[in-house]
Amino acid sequence: QVQLVESGGRLVQPGDSLTLSCAASGLPFSEYGMAWFRQAPGKEREFVVGISANGEEKESADAVQGRFTISRDNAQNMVYLQMNSLKPEDTAIYYCAARETTGTLIFRGKIYYNYWGQGTQVTVSS
Repeated sequence: QVQLVESGGRLVQPGDSLTLSCAASGLPFSEYGMAWFRQAPGKEREFVVGISANGEEKESADAVQGRFTISRDNAQNMVYLQMNSLKPEDTAIYYCAARETTGTLIFRGKIYYNYWGQGTQVTVSS
């Protein structure tokens, strides 16, 4: 059974950095594109960053471009989200998502993802 388990979310101050982790199990990890989505209260779940199955391609939403970076370790079945210069508007539940794909493809739509984690709360507040 596929499991995605996020960790690392917490309360931070504006301008701080934070790294989220997602541990994947039960799937051939290197054959899955991975992404981070987030959902703030009263808002739709939105794409944040994505990385291709082979790790060669990455995409970021405009709102986090230059501040957030996704990476993956296919040997450890892990994906990470490095968040810098955090803002109050980054406050949300962050979800890890997986989709079976090949090569360099990245999908931004949440409907394309087969598996989701339970989410981890990130709160940015002074």
